[in-house]
Amino acid sequence: MSDHAEIGVIGGSGFYSFLEDVTEVDVDTPYGRPSDSLFLGEIAGRRVAFLPRHGRGHHLPPNRINYRANMWALRSVGVRQVLAPCAVGGLQPKYGPGTLLVPDQLVDRTKSRTQTFFDGCPREDGAVPEVVHLGFADPYCEAGRNAALAAARAHGWEAVDGGTLVVIEGPRFSTRAESRWHAAQGWEVVGMTGHPEAVLARELELCYASMTLVTDLDAGAEAGDGVSQEEVMRVFSENVERLRRVLFDAVKELPAERNCLCTAALAGLETGILLP
Repeated sequence: MSDHAEIGVIGGSGFYSFLEDVTEVDVDTPYGRPSDSLFLGEIAGRRVAFLPRHGRGHHLPPNRINYRANMWALRSVGVRQVLAPCAVGGLQPKYGPGTLLVPDQLVDRTKSRTQTFFDGCPREDGAVPEVVHLGFADPYCEAGRNAALAAARAHGWEAVDGGTLVVIEGPRFSTRAESRWHAAQGWEVVGMTGHPEAVLARELELCYASMTLVTDLDAGAEAGDGVSQEEVMRVFSENVERLRRVLFDAVKELPAERNCLCTAALAGLETGILLP
């Protein structure tokens, strides 16, 4: 069962590089190639597939990631629950660098990303999916959110329970005016990669939860020169080991059997394709 996993983690190579007996699995999909190979290992008896969202070496900007291939590849090896940590900017001054926020809502402000499997367009294998309108009022799995929160608090991290993640196209950061507008809506954090992962996971009937690490106050939330890539990477590096420990404990906290609504997102709908 070395090529099988039940839980997916979308993140950088630092999350799996120290594990023993990691199996690299090359996966192709009807939507092209994922960002990288899948790296399969074991945490507390749970089989986990790690996928570097931006590829090894971080060569893919957020607007060029093949999100459909990534999510399809995870499901094809057996994944049914996904944890997706990401770096974000804080839109409210109280959510400064080092804050861990587990969002319960999402706002899409991307521009060019394919965000559905069910677009009526022929796939590479010739299958033609139906057009499907999926409910998405609550974008994150509560079981996954609860596991992430419990793991964070067990490590003494006062994780924020709930909040809105607004996802921008990238790779540039927001202008000060954009940032102030996002903050004025009452949204909490801003990032570049949480969408369309969440909706694609729902279309595949996967449980999906995000864990957002605030690396900076966004341009409109602070004075000065605004956000820099160097600042983001520095704060993320300072917290990555702590985030890894929380993430691995969250894997252990995930329920062995799924009883949430994610499992029946497509119930009664004709999709025109078979899920892997």
